[in-house]
Order: sequence, then C-alpha cells, then structure tokens
Amino acid sequence: MKHLYFCRHGLSQLNAEGKWAGSTETPLTTEGRGQAKKAGEEAKGLGIDYIICSPLSRAQDTAKIVAKEINYPEHDIEVNSLVVERHFGSLEGTTWDPDFNIDGISDAEPLDTLLERARLTLNHLKTVDADTILVVSHGSFGRALRHVLNPSVPFEKVERFENAKIAKLL
Repeated sequence: MKHLYFCRHGLSQLNAEGKWAGSTETPLTTEGRGQAKKAGEEAKGLGIDYIICSPLSRAQDTAKIVAKEINYPEHDIEVNSLVVERHFGSLEGTTWDPDFNIDGISDAEPLDTLLERARLTLNHLKTVDADTILVVSHGSFGRALRHVLNPSVPFEKVERFENAKIAKLL
C-alpha cells in the first residue's frame, strides 16, 4: 500500500435530521447519492485499485457509486466489519451534539476499542496487494484511522470528515 484514501459516506437520512446514527441503518439521501457521484468523479485520477467499505448500507451505497464512476468492479469491493461506524449506544437516534463525551455512555463502543479496530484495519490493508486503497466508512472511524496513522493528530476536537469527500491519509 503506497497510498491510502478515506471517504466518509454521503449524507444519510439521520445526518440530515441531525441525529446520531452509529450502527443504526439509515439510507443515503438524494443529496448523499449526488455527493457520492461527485466523489467518484473526483477520484478518477487517483489510481484506486482497491476499495474496502463498512457493511452499513450508507457506506456500501457510497462505495458502489464511487466504484461505478472509476470503473472499479462492484463485486471486488471488500465489505469489512472492522471499518463500521462506532456504536453510540443509547445516543443512537437522538439529537447530535459534537461536544458530547461518548466515552461517558456505558453502552457505547469505547474509544480504545475503536482505535484498536483502526489498527487492525491498517494491519489488514498492509496484506492487500494494492498500491492505492480507498476506505469508505464513517466519520468516527475515519478520525480513528487518521489518529492511528498520525498520533500527533488528536482523535477529538479535530477537523471532521465531510460527507463523500475523499481525503488522503497516506
């Protein structure tokens, strides 16, 4: 792996409603599908030769739209539960608050567990025979991946990933 890109899924229904989604299934909105198409158009020159995505439909749908735009075979997309969004426990479906301490929620996935999934993902991606990998996932997972790659970038209180914007991580 020479290059690693990250793309958060397109705008979902719960995103549009300003609610915590986490591991809750929520479909892409029409705007989210358009964002994914634009991300795919922007990815055409990146030479992506491997796509891995979360099993949640909003990430899978985004990955499929991007894949279509770059002529990547949809059946070659790796769906992997390591890159699923953080589970927010009892917060899921409630009004989103960017300053909320998720680690204070007893039934939410602890940050240490999320960071370990990011480490395991990177170890897995090192075994993939590809030069340029795109991870299509979720905001919290993307921040965890970025933090594991560059520990000087804190997980919390940093720039969040916008919906369906491709960011270079490596």
